[in-house]
Amino acid sequence: MAPNPLVSVIIPTFERPALVLQAVNSAVKQTIKDLEIIVVIDGGDSATRAALESLSLPQLRVLPLKEQVGGSRARNEGVVIARGDWIAFLDDDDLWLPQKLERQLAAARASTCSDPIVACKVVAQTQGGEVVWPRKPPSEPLSEYLLARDTWTQGEGLLQTSTLLVTRRLLNKVTFEDGLRKHQDWDWILRAAREPGVKIEFVNEPLAIWNLRESAGGVSRKLDWQASLIWIRDRRELVTRRAYAGFIATQIASQAARQRQWKAFLPLLNEMFRIGRPKAIDMFLLLGMWLVPCSLRERLRSSW
Repeated sequence: MAPNPLVSVIIPTFERPALVLQAVNSAVKQTIKDLEIIVVIDGGDSATRAALESLSLPQLRVLPLKEQVGGSRARNEGVVIARGDWIAFLDDDDLWLPQKLERQLAAARASTCSDPIVACKVVAQTQGGEVVWPRKPPSEPLSEYLLARDTWTQGEGLLQTSTLLVTRRLLNKVTFEDGLRKHQDWDWILRAAREPGVKIEFVNEPLAIWNLRESAGGVSRKLDWQASLIWIRDRRELVTRRAYAGFIATQIASQAARQRQWKAFLPLLNEMFRIGRPKAIDMFLLLGMWLVPCSLRERLRSSW
């Protein structure tokens, strides 16, 4: 392996050896070969370490952490030891298609900004089947693109962690927020996008596979509406009032409804109007999260 590879791939993982081996394999199969693969084991996990060591890959570097620190800090620790000018993130339950890095590097080189954040479409594997997201490319304001909807179903706007290709320089300047329980990717993107010389570049084809099946058990699928509410309150200066309302209508209301936290409905509705600026679609979405059964929402989503 070259001492200074072009791309450093960072994969945080914990106690999912079978999944992380598949993720590593999808990185190895990239048409771009000038890369290193850094797997950050988030805490004591001898099974994963043994599985990775059995691969004997020259481009693979394993960074075992002494204690579990969470996805944000695990990614930051990977960036610290990375040697590539470009950093690409891959969650351990996701996969890349072979030309992912090649297509994104071409988009990065064609960019007019110094520190592009390059994303792409993704094949989302849901309980109801496979769908290609996002349905529209990134637009401004970025917070509304990420957090609000103008249609009934999700997947309208998306910048998912396993699709991101970023300069190491930008990641050294803007790190992932340590200790965040949820929304780590949105949090980083919204902060990083405010930096000079940063622009979102988008490859309009699916180049990654996002595992959204419930069995995957990723952080983003864990129900914790209180943590989501704390996060959006702490990030008010990064989002528009419409984005604030849209986030409550979809992310927070969805989790609270699944947890049958009926008492949260009126306080969330009040906050939606007091701090946010909802559209009619936000009101319908908020009501739908409580009134439409989750199984029916899943079927509707897979049919679009």
